[in-house]
Amino acid sequence: MQPKYVIGVIVLLSGTAAPFIISTYELSLLGRFLALSILAMGIMLTWGEAGILSLGQGVFFGLGGYCLALHLKLEGLNLANGDMPDFMVWSGVSKLPAFWYPFASPIFSLVCVVIVPGTFAAVFSWLVFRRRVGGVYFALITQALALAFSTLLISQQAYTGGFNGLTDYSTMFGESITTTGAAKVIYWITFVLVVGAYFFLRWLLASRYGMMLRATRDGENRVRFLGYDPVPYKVIAFSIAAMLAGVGGALFTLHAGVVSPALVGVVPSIEMVVWVAVGGRNILWGAIAGTLLVNFAKDLISSALPSLWLYGLGTIFIISVSFLPAGIAGIFRAGSSEDRIVRRFLTRRKLSSAE
Repeated sequence: MQPKYVIGVIVLLSGTAAPFIISTYELSLLGRFLALSILAMGIMLTWGEAGILSLGQGVFFGLGGYCLALHLKLEGLNLANGDMPDFMVWSGVSKLPAFWYPFASPIFSLVCVVIVPGTFAAVFSWLVFRRRVGGVYFALITQALALAFSTLLISQQAYTGGFNGLTDYSTMFGESITTTGAAKVIYWITFVLVVGAYFFLRWLLASRYGMMLRATRDGENRVRFLGYDPVPYKVIAFSIAAMLAGVGGALFTLHAGVVSPALVGVVPSIEMVVWVAVGGRNILWGAIAGTLLVNFAKDLISSALPSLWLYGLGTIFIISVSFLPAGIAGIFRAGSSEDRIVRRFLTRRKLSSAE
């Protein structure tokens, strides 16, 4: 058996056994960071494989988290009697807003966790990419989007919980989500989804679509010259990344018990990019490793010396960019066979067009 498969088996066994060998607090942290790694794999897809740097993934993370949190806040309330979430009562709202009612259904909420971020991302990216906006301009637009989204959440205190966000929920599907047993179940669900997302993206990137996505990254104008429209490939990648971010946001909400504007703004969105840069933006497992490494370091440093974390994050990013441009995963991968395939594809198509 090849070493990479041995390592994979060890990781799977360790992840499966984690609920039995670590404390509840550590399990909660690991679950949160694994949820974040689903989002990180989406960033790896768009930034590493498609060449699309988004500084607004917190928007889609927040959409997924809020879609689930809306249901969790309604869980156990008697809407027929006019019950409302506590923060609405404190804000003087007399009636539950109409857009809240569909989220009383857990199935509807779970579907929205994926559909809402994905649909929003598809429409947004199509409008932007069809006008050939990219590079730093696209990054700045997504950063502005994250700022606008967090500002909107804060300003609508009576409907979104404002700066405090949505919290104080304890049941789902009528079952408690605060017990030790529930924490293990949520962790296993998260772990299974991380593994599922990893293999789905591996399959996607190994397909013809993945080859065309990398070709678009390396030579968008050449791809157009060869008769392909790169816009659909980029829109699909951005939409899949948004859906993964939504799933990560929903899982994080279950683990942390809160979702708030502080998790979806500009600074968190930039941190998300740092995770992938540290781990390796061209390798899937690097995105997961970078997310776990940076967030565990954040927990360790901020717990001991809260004021030093931002300096620590900056130092980690500078070291990564200066000495490990391919990230930690790049140390273990000298070259990319996929990139060589892309170069051969572009060269072959160019020669055939010339003929």
